[in-house]
Amino acid sequence: MKKIEAVIRRSKYRMVKEALHHKGITFFSYWDVTGVGNEKKGNVYRGVSYSTTDIQRRYLSIVVPDHLESTVINIILSAAKTGEVGDGKIFVSSIEEAYRIRTSEKGEHTLS
Repeated sequence: MKKIEAVIRRSKYRMVKEALHHKGITFFSYWDVTGVGNEKKGNVYRGVSYSTTDIQRRYLSIVVPDHLESTVINIILSAAKTGEVGDGKIFVSSIEEAYRIRTSEKGEHTLS
């Protein structure tokens, strides 16, 4: 099993979610997060200077069977892309085991 974590623009979340659901990936978690990016400039609006280094994003955590790893990554890459700086990042790690709390079952079938 693989855990795919993605930090994406909030404005792209709906498109990513719909694309994942279309491919049958219906179980994942997400959080609204604030991060610091590579952009170092500030902006001035009506004479008030403010920082653009604190970036509002959505963080997705998706655990899938190994055979769906590339599918999920490609969905996120295509649905979350704007082509501009700040589109986000994807991280992939291995999951040793999964358990369904209700029944104490373990293994890949607990993901459905």
